[in-house]
Amino acid sequence: MKAELIENRIIVWNIEDSRKLFTHGYYGKPIGIPKPKPDEINVPLILDLIEGLYLLENKKISISKLNQKITVSEMIELCKKEYHDFDKKYLVYKNFRDKGYIINPGIKFGCDFAVYEKGPGIDHAPFLIQVYNRSDPITSTGIVLAGRLATTVRKQFILAIPKGKEQVDFLALDWWKA
Repeated sequence: MKAELIENRIIVWNIEDSRKLFTHGYYGKPIGIPKPKPDEINVPLILDLIEGLYLLENKKISISKLNQKITVSEMIELCKKEYHDFDKKYLVYKNFRDKGYIINPGIKFGCDFAVYEKGPGIDHAPFLIQVYNRSDPITSTGIVLAGRLATTVRKQFILAIPKGKEQVDFLALDWWKA
C-alpha cells in the first residue's frame, strides 16, 4: 500500500487501501467522515506520523514524499521533530498496538492516547494513557486532575512509564466512591 507524506500527515489516496487499513486495525481517519464505519470508507485516509511509522516498520505501507521513498530512519527523525519525547510515546504506542489494542491520539481527552479494545465506533475507549518519564514529578494535583478527567468520561487513567528501550511500566488509577 502506498502513502504520501504531506507536511506532518500521511495520506493513503487509494480508496481500497484506505478501507483495508481502517478495517484491519482502525488506522487513520477517513477524510470528512467524523464517525466512520468500515463499510462507509470511500475517501482517502489520513494517518498521523506515529501510525505511519508503525505501519512502515511493519511493512504494511510504503511512504513517499515528492516521489522519493521515505525510510524508517527518516520517519523517526521527522517524528522526533514533531513530537515531544517521541521515543517514549512511540514505545508506548507500539506496546499497545503489538498487543492488538487500537490506540488513537488522546488530545480530545487531554492526554497522549485513548486506547480501545475493539475499535472506535464499536466500543468506547476504556483507557486514557499519559506517558511520563521516570524522572518526571507527578504532583497530587496532577493525579486528582487526571482522575477527575477519567471519571468524568468513564475511563481508567493509566500512567505509562517507559523503562529502557523496550519495556513500559504501567500505573492504573481507579477512583472509588465511598
